Amino acid sequence: MNGSYWSKVFTIAKDEWRYWLRSKLAISVLTVGLLLTLSSVIVTAINTHQLAEARASLQHDAEHRFAEQPDRHPHRMVHYGHYAFRTPSPLSMLDPGVDSYTGNSIFLEGHRQNSAMFADHRQGTALTSLGSLSPAFIVQVLAPLLLLLIGYSSISRERESKTLTFILSQGTSFFTVLQGKGLALLSVVGLIMLPMLGSGVIAVSQGESIAIVSSFFVGYAVYLLIWVLLILVLSSVFSKNSDSFTTLAFSWILLCIVMPRIASSTAANTVPAAGKLETDFAVLAELRQLGDGHNSADPAFAKLKASLLAQYDVATIEELPVNFKGIVAGASEAKLTSVLNRFAEQRMANELAQTEVSRGFGWLSPMVAIRSFSMITANTGIEIHHRFMRETETLRFDFVQALNKLHAEKLSYQDDANRGKSLKDARKARVSAENWRVLNAFKFQGDSANIRLSRSVMATLQLLIWAFGLCVLIRIIGKRVQ
Repeated sequence: MNGSYWSKVFTIAKDEWRYWLRSKLAISVLTVGLLLTLSSVIVTAINTHQLAEARASLQHDAEHRFAEQPDRHPHRMVHYGHYAFRTPSPLSMLDPGVDSYTGNSIFLEGHRQNSAMFADHRQGTALTSLGSLSPAFIVQVLAPLLLLLIGYSSISRERESKTLTFILSQGTSFFTVLQGKGLALLSVVGLIMLPMLGSGVIAVSQGESIAIVSSFFVGYAVYLLIWVLLILVLSSVFSKNSDSFTTLAFSWILLCIVMPRIASSTAANTVPAAGKLETDFAVLAELRQLGDGHNSADPAFAKLKASLLAQYDVATIEELPVNFKGIVAGASEAKLTSVLNRFAEQRMANELAQTEVSRGFGWLSPMVAIRSFSMITANTGIEIHHRFMRETETLRFDFVQALNKLHAEKLSYQDDANRGKSLKDARKARVSAENWRVLNAFKFQGDSANIRLSRSVMATLQLLIWAFGLCVLIRIIGKRVQ
């Protein structure tokens, strides 16, 4: 292609901008789009920075408070518990993902598994995805609408006014016209994404991978390119602006509003999951069979008692060199944790299966594809939440079992048994506060760049196939019009 060809393309693009600048609607849409994106990026970036600092501070404070507790009975510390916080990833300033509703903090104590909590309940509405004007939401849902309002008449306007015939008669090919119109729309895409690029630079400065940030923006660029191509296709098909606008508006509603809802409903129906109440009853039924870890005389621990007496060759538990109550607490916690983990893994497997079903709808809607791609690459998807739950459970089990070990080795059975008789006996059944250093520091790290890129392969293919398919359609339509 020579310079004359590209000169025509740029001329058509400039003419399109000249038309938009004369149109109050186009100027209003461009202004609203830029202000929305810019304000959302700034507000979300500030909130994310404040959250990261607050959670890091609270994590340090929780660990300090645990370690600074006075002399206590070890089992009191098991129930005193500990908090763990998930700090936001650098790219969460652009796409908060599941962090908006799954929670970012968890309370850890013995004998139970708590769910993550302290989610942003302001976003927990029936229209959850419409409850947060994050940069990702604006680009995924509102930016296509803005492009539609600006570009719906790109080709149909020329056909309706008969100027397209004149342009073609002057020796300009229809594909040149399409490229010029497309270039004008792509320049709008660049303006919309420009504020997000600043956040990308900040994310890199905070330690995010350059490859991930680059992939993140390339993915969004491909997504908006899909909408530019769709606008050009439908604007070329119809010879009236009203028909072009109606069809594009219907396409936006179908692809950005309806299809994601259908995806969620289909996932929930295809992979049914037990409700919380049903699961709680099932868990309680199994836990009852394990015995009461607070009662060392429970028949469920008879075999444990017999094996310990035989191991140390003594006749009574009072003669054991370890505290039988602490041994029972440790054994009970291990069995209980095994049951809780089994139910937790089943729940997470169901959630992941539902997510995979929902992500499959990216073949039918580019908005579903970019939503999946965005959360995966930004480290804000369901997988990162599940890993947070697993790592905090490991933290919980380790510090509870460390306290149970203190219970068994640092406190005599006789002192433990007598601790309820008087205040003096209660004080004898305490261990030194120096022993509370059993708690490991917790710092949650996101998935590596390689893991995220491998997970995003399907969403990437979905976006590329959408773009390729629309390019083929443009080719076919262009030949017919020419």
